[in-house]
Amino acid sequence: MKALVYGGPGKKTLEERPKPQLKDATDALVRITRTTICGTDLHILKGDVPTVAPGTVLGHEGVGIIESVGAGVTTFKPGDRVLISCITSCGKCEFCRKGMYSHCTTGGWQLGHMIDGTQAEYVRVPYADTSLYPIPAGADEEALVMLSDILPTGFECGVLNGKVQPGSTVAIVGAGPVGLAALLTAQFYSPARIIVVDLDDNRLDVAHRFGATDVVNSADGRAAEVVMTLTEGRGVDTAIEAVGIPATFAVCESIVAAGGTIANVGVHGAKVDLHLETLWAHNISITTRLVDTSTTGMLLKTVQAQKLDPSLLITHRFTLDQALDAYETFASAAKSKALKVIISA
Repeated sequence: MKALVYGGPGKKTLEERPKPQLKDATDALVRITRTTICGTDLHILKGDVPTVAPGTVLGHEGVGIIESVGAGVTTFKPGDRVLISCITSCGKCEFCRKGMYSHCTTGGWQLGHMIDGTQAEYVRVPYADTSLYPIPAGADEEALVMLSDILPTGFECGVLNGKVQPGSTVAIVGAGPVGLAALLTAQFYSPARIIVVDLDDNRLDVAHRFGATDVVNSADGRAAEVVMTLTEGRGVDTAIEAVGIPATFAVCESIVAAGGTIANVGVHGAKVDLHLETLWAHNISITTRLVDTSTTGMLLKTVQAQKLDPSLLITHRFTLDQALDAYETFASAAKSKALKVIISA
């Protein structure tokens, strides 16, 4: 089968690989119909995630059709169309019982990280009963790819951890796909103001169309100052960091209001300074999280009810044969104006 393989920092190749086989009784083998590229994949290629071994098939998002299942799988059968969660969960361990599926003792973020992922023609999914979701008849499968990771990530790590409330003021620093997912889902809670900060005017235009009340271009280094002016010097109740670099975390530290929350979403590959010399008496909370996908079922219902349209995030489409071009387009978003790309296998 064709697969996009990580070869070490800065290296990726489209290769022929053996078709995966069922390993455990709880596995499902899924034929991928659509997958995508995540900002985390770019972090892997930068060398920010050293736990990914060279030779691993990348990707942790996608939809497909079940080819075969292990003897222990009871919820799914061959031929079922399924949404693949980016998080693998056994459903039984201490962390899974708390809803912290990302910390599953035998699962967590496995696909495209510890085991071969979804940017291929086939993928083996462990714990199929608790790591797959049935696709409703007539659903837009391209849109549902966004529910594998970015929608629950923006919602859980940004909106829920950030304690967004009706009437509150929110700043989202980073208008990439996850930041925009946080923007879309923050509106479930009717905040009075959502300010989006980014370097890219195109993405800021998209953010405005998606519901941002204010957008701030941070290219001149004055983003924090502008946000403080917009909030009359008070700052924001929730600052969502959706990039994963020191500069954007520093902006969040500078704009969070007394009693507010900094919700970190970005994948950080370098150390970040925590300015307790200014924040020690500020009554703030700082949250971190890897998405648990505990809200995927709820988000799926909102999409089916047409309360949320993830297809708005899709800008480009490729075939698996064009996977390297897809990476080039996604990584060059300022030039290509890419948000999420769909790769059809």
